[in-house]
Amino acid sequence: MATLSRDTVCFTFRIMFLLCLCLSFSFIPFSSSVQRNDRPIIGVLAQEVFLPKPNQTSYIAASYVKFLEAAGARVVPVILCVVFLVDRILYPGGGVSIISSGYERAAKIFYELAIEANKRGDYFPVWGTCLGFEQLTYLTSGKVTLSHTDTSGVALPLVFTNGSRMFKGFPAELMKDLASEPLTENSHQWSLGTLTYNTNEELRKFYKVLSTNTDGKTEFVSTVEANDYPIYGTQWHPEKNAFEWTRPYIPHSPSAVKTTFYMAEFFVNEARKNFHRFESEEGESKALIYNYSPVYTGNNSSFEQIYFF
Repeated sequence: MATLSRDTVCFTFRIMFLLCLCLSFSFIPFSSSVQRNDRPIIGVLAQEVFLPKPNQTSYIAASYVKFLEAAGARVVPVILCVVFLVDRILYPGGGVSIISSGYERAAKIFYELAIEANKRGDYFPVWGTCLGFEQLTYLTSGKVTLSHTDTSGVALPLVFTNGSRMFKGFPAELMKDLASEPLTENSHQWSLGTLTYNTNEELRKFYKVLSTNTDGKTEFVSTVEANDYPIYGTQWHPEKNAFEWTRPYIPHSPSAVKTTFYMAEFFVNEARKNFHRFESEEGESKALIYNYSPVYTGNNSSFEQIYFF
């Protein structure tokens, strides 16, 4: 597990985080005859609250936690001054800056660690949803490559473009439904245009486009996976179909809910290929999100429940 100096990491996180927690993983693999970690723990990156209150300066929408837990993972909230960093992570959607925020600075650290780890054969999966997808495009290209699109609050079918690791295990019937029914919920105003992707050497070399969509004027990239790393991104929200109910445009059909669980299963299975674990059960217990309670916010938020930190 790569580490950073305490001063460096605290400086990076101090705008966002209030306390300090050391998460330490050993390099001892789990005992498994099939070389699979059936106790995966995945970090979910928090972000700043727009109007902070005492003890509520950062948050994680509970649907991302449920998304991962439903497929057999446990979650560590990445909310604090981290010295030993988790090595399976999800960047959630949200509304902070992808170029100058605590979310961006934390995402950059994990992105760079993931690249380094995967280069030496240490499996480090990364997932970005919506804002997380946009963050990945910025981290890979080193610049903002997004264009404004009319895609805030709309469900769309996917236009598949390539075969993939991500969708390989999906049932044929579900793939047909994904291509013909509006099963993927979009809540973004910025998108990576297909033309921009095709003319950006860094993005084109790093990512394979798995699907596209259009707002009627601009065709944009909606799903990607890295060519050489276990790094994945969806501009749409797979977690919302099963766990968010406050907006009428979120699809809840049987196929929509299946989409949530097959997407979660894919990423959790990627996390199972990583065999790092906490050095102690006590350290593991203290880090898990079970130490926090979600707050019901469905009456005044787009999220049914939120974890505040």
